Amino acid sequence: MNEVLLEPLGYPFFVRALLAGSLVGALCGALSTFVVLRRMSYIGHGLAHAVLGGVGVGLAFGADLYVGALVATIVAGVLIDRVSRREGLHADAAIGIVTTAIFAAGVAILAVVPTRVSLEALLFGTILGVDRLDLAVAGGVAVAFAAVLLARYRPLVFTTFDPEVAAVHGVRTGRMEALFHLLTAAVVVASVRVLGVLLIAAAVVIPAATARLLVRSFGVLLVVATGLGLATSILGLYVSYHLDVPSGPGIVLVGALGFAGVFAGTAVAGRLGLRRARAALAR
Repeated sequence: MNEVLLEPLGYPFFVRALLAGSLVGALCGALSTFVVLRRMSYIGHGLAHAVLGGVGVGLAFGADLYVGALVATIVAGVLIDRVSRREGLHADAAIGIVTTAIFAAGVAILAVVPTRVSLEALLFGTILGVDRLDLAVAGGVAVAFAAVLLARYRPLVFTTFDPEVAAVHGVRTGRMEALFHLLTAAVVVASVRVLGVLLIAAAVVIPAATARLLVRSFGVLLVVATGLGLATSILGLYVSYHLDVPSGPGIVLVGALGFAGVFAGTAVAGRLGLRRARAALAR
């Protein structure tokens, strides 16, 4: 058991991946609380796909991966807002059209333009690809995310549960919505190297979905989801190392198994509680 846990720590690439993955896992867990309660899992899915388009264009022009990813998320956000304002079109349609088009452009560019970046690594993540820049980006986003939560916790929560009532009480809901989308974009960009483009959406849904089966209070839900995201990322990276699979699938599979276990456990507990209640009433 000690070899399983300690052996990977002897490699610098794994230590970097573990640090970056821990930050990314905690970020995705915290963000998932807002995403799940807003019923907006599709936005994470869409922005993650848009990132690949930005990465492709950026690499084609010799720009850094993160520069292209950041520009793509901003452009996607603006286009989604513009398209969804057209009468007869809704946000889900706008997200599907815009982000899928940007994703397709990225795949096409990466297939034509020779780069040293692996398409598979971008799609599914890789612990071998995590470097000091990735760690710095994840750390910077984590600090910014924590600062925003401390400064704007109440208005963000208020807007999440009831934006109309929040607006009546003086909360600038437009700014809170923009702030939420900015946080989502930042977390998506920071997660690209560890999770991969195709699997970020799952990472920003599973932790809160699992925690939701266990707790109801928003504050407790936020803490539990963050902890689950952190634990899932760490375990997933160990799975990735020992089974020689990309880091993204390793993390998501661990999270999915955890959700399945909690789902089954709470279902059994609920049935047992119902039987006990019926038996008590029958006496």
